[in-house]
Amino acid sequence: MFPLYDDAPRYSTPYINYFLLALNTVIFVFSWPGLQAVVNVFGLKPYLVTGFLHGAQGTSFAAAFVPFLTSMFLHSGWAHLIFNMWALYIFGDNVEDYLGHTRYLLFYLLAGFMGSVLHVLMNPNSTLPSIGASGAIAGVMGAYFLLFPSARVLTWVFFIVFIWLPAWLVLGFWFVGQFLSGAADSIVSASHASGGGIAFWAHVGGFLSGLTLIKLFPTRPRRYRYFTR
Repeated sequence: MFPLYDDAPRYSTPYINYFLLALNTVIFVFSWPGLQAVVNVFGLKPYLVTGFLHGAQGTSFAAAFVPFLTSMFLHSGWAHLIFNMWALYIFGDNVEDYLGHTRYLLFYLLAGFMGSVLHVLMNPNSTLPSIGASGAIAGVMGAYFLLFPSARVLTWVFFIVFIWLPAWLVLGFWFVGQFLSGAADSIVSASHASGGGIAFWAHVGGFLSGLTLIKLFPTRPRRYRYFTR
């Protein structure tokens, strides 16, 4: 299922969401000519985190932990960028409207960090760099799942038909798919002593962190008059 549009109203302009959309796009455009080199330096490599925590020689705090932040703003290709930014565009504005601008930015970064933590825990020895805003965006989706479960989402189902579906169904279906894919990927990785591809556990971790954090973060004190998109 591919979401196209939602009908949840918002009451303020989502400046931070627009900023994140622009920042991710600008970074991708400028990193594209030397993307592989950029990913090798700023992508999150679980084995470096594991090595540093175990005191392995040749690992540094910066190499292990700075990518928890930098990897959130890198993408492997145009499709990766567009799908992530589209999901952020649909669901992020309402979450920002609920939290307020500053809290939303903090929420986004924490969700991305926690998604990466689960990815490292599930792939501790992986040498492949992980990149993408998917963990943070999954956190936004998790928050939306709790805040606006009855909102309708125009969805392209199996790329055949367009249907308005409740947000809880669209996002719940996505989460179950990510969890099952992560479990299958873990089984395959354990069997072949290798891993790679999509960081499903970062998506799962991000979504679960979104469910948790949105309960801990206070809503903005006031929301103003209705704003029509």
